[in-house]
Amino acid sequence: MSEQQKTKTKQKSLLAAAFSLSFFTLLSRVLGLVREMTKAKFLGTSIYADAFVIAFMIPNLFRRLFAENSISVAFIPTFKGYLEDTSESGVKSTREFVSATLTLVTFLTSIVVVVGIICTPLLIPLFYDGNNPETITETTILTRIMFPYLLVISIAAFFQGILNGVKIFSPSGFTPVLFNAIVIAATYILSPFTENPARAMSVGVMAGGCAQALFQLPFVVRAKWWCGFSSIKKAFTNPGTRKVLRLIAPTILGMACYQLNDVVSTALAGNAGEGIVSSLQYSLRLQELILGIFAVSIGSVILPDLSGLAKREEWTEFSAMLSQAVKIIALISIPTTFFSLITGKEIISLVYKSRSFDDSSVVLTLTAFQFHIAGLFFIALNRIVAPAFYAQGDTKSPTIAGIIGFAVNIALAFVMVSTLSGKEAGGGIALALSAASFVNSVALFAFLKKKGNLDFKAIAAGTVAYSAKLVVLSLAASVPTYFLHGFATKLFDGSAAGGSRLVSFGIPLAMSAVCYGAVGIALLFVTKDEILKALLKKIRRQ
Repeated sequence: MSEQQKTKTKQKSLLAAAFSLSFFTLLSRVLGLVREMTKAKFLGTSIYADAFVIAFMIPNLFRRLFAENSISVAFIPTFKGYLEDTSESGVKSTREFVSATLTLVTFLTSIVVVVGIICTPLLIPLFYDGNNPETITETTILTRIMFPYLLVISIAAFFQGILNGVKIFSPSGFTPVLFNAIVIAATYILSPFTENPARAMSVGVMAGGCAQALFQLPFVVRAKWWCGFSSIKKAFTNPGTRKVLRLIAPTILGMACYQLNDVVSTALAGNAGEGIVSSLQYSLRLQELILGIFAVSIGSVILPDLSGLAKREEWTEFSAMLSQAVKIIALISIPTTFFSLITGKEIISLVYKSRSFDDSSVVLTLTAFQFHIAGLFFIALNRIVAPAFYAQGDTKSPTIAGIIGFAVNIALAFVMVSTLSGKEAGGGIALALSAASFVNSVALFAFLKKKGNLDFKAIAAGTVAYSAKLVVLSLAASVPTYFLHGFATKLFDGSAAGGSRLVSFGIPLAMSAVCYGAVGIALLFVTKDEILKALLKKIRRQ
């Protein structure tokens, strides 16, 4: 098989795997949105909503910092390297590595959970201005309920790393469906029996985390990679885990900076006024619906393949796969950004508006959403480009890029909050995150240029040219959509439709989406878009 044929095969494989995983991720993200709708219904933008967001953010911070960071940056590339040796001694070494890693993850996260529960009363006041004793007390209770989530979700992330390492993606894509379903059910079932609905949701988070780990275990066993635990000494002295620790050590600072974006932004929002924290969270959930379906899915799919290509030094295929992944994410995120800017109010009202989530909540969330969505492409791009470094064992470059982005975000957020107030402060915090994501993308590409083994010119030029093309096409599709949207919202406004949310907001949104999609797809056909052609070929074969 020629190099060109190999490249095409890899590209087709990337599309197939990404869309397969995206199907399951779509279910989880839809349910994740339903989960946020449930929270909006029960909590709105009240103090309990702010308390839940902050309480859930703390264990989530440690999960992303240690569990997800370890798996994506260090475990999968190292595990992939072990799998290359199929001899009897190689398989034995791989099993010892897997067992040692499970022990290490369980031991370290257990320590963090215990210390975190003890120190929670010292952490929570940092997120408030000191005049909210009731909110501080409730947030402390919710945090202590959910802190053990870190342990179970870390084990679930480890199982996901094993399955993704052997190119089994569907179970890991499905587990968030269970998580969201359990949180939703717990909120409805337990709310009548708890002091407030936020506590019911917190119990659901713990139950959902356990389900994520338990669901993947049979697939790990079936793949013959369940190896149990080892001694603590073996866990720390195993060559594989030592390599994982060496790989992850430089990224801790960068990842910490990235996660501190959330912490500092949330603290600033908590001091900006009631409802700002939860409105930012509602906005981010809509943004992450797109990121989770596509950016995370594609990033998960390409990391094992990029690691294998890097190990075999097949840099032409490596560059081609990375370039195509970037174009796929651009094709999704750039048109989505333009459409969301036009229809943001209807999207938020349709999804969230309820008795507890009133017009003021819509305005708060819309202000943040407009600035969050502006950075969608760059946030997605970062999640695609970063694995290109990890696959080559380079954890320093993304770390430095993360630090630069962190500095920009915090500086801008402080400026925005100090000069703005109320909903404008929330919008300023969202704008700071989008600007920081742009700077992070620029830094990643600057570091990518230094990789002499990659075809940087082709990757960079292809990204800029394709992105510019999509901006032009999206603008063209936005013009008729804008006028149709204005007409439809007046025709189906709340008073004329009797207040029905589905009619008032759903129909104008659907009409706008059909118009935008039809014009956009037509333009892609006219311009003979390469990604659209690859997708159509796959559909015809099936």
